[in-house]
Amino acid sequence: MSGPAEFGGISPTMTVLEVIQLHRSTEAVFKALEAETGHCICCEALFDPLEQVARRYRLDLADLKARLEKAASTSRPGE
Repeated sequence: MSGPAEFGGISPTMTVLEVIQLHRSTEAVFKALEAETGHCICCEALFDPLEQVARRYRLDLADLKARLEKAASTSRPGE
C-alpha cells in the first residue's frame, strides 16, 4: 500500500484500486460518485491516490474518506 493506514486502513495516499481491494464494499461509493461527478472514477482514476481524485473531481477529501470508511465498516477486509 502507498502510505500509512488511517481510519481503518484507508489513507489519502492509497489508490482507488487499493481501497477497493482492501474493502470491496467501497466500490459502491465510487459508483455513487459517478452520478455526482459525471465521471466513472473506477474507469478514469483507478490508479490515482484518493487525495488526487478529490482534487481532480472537486470532492471534499474528508467527506470522501468518511463515505469510504462508512462503507468499509459494513464489511470485513477484502469483502
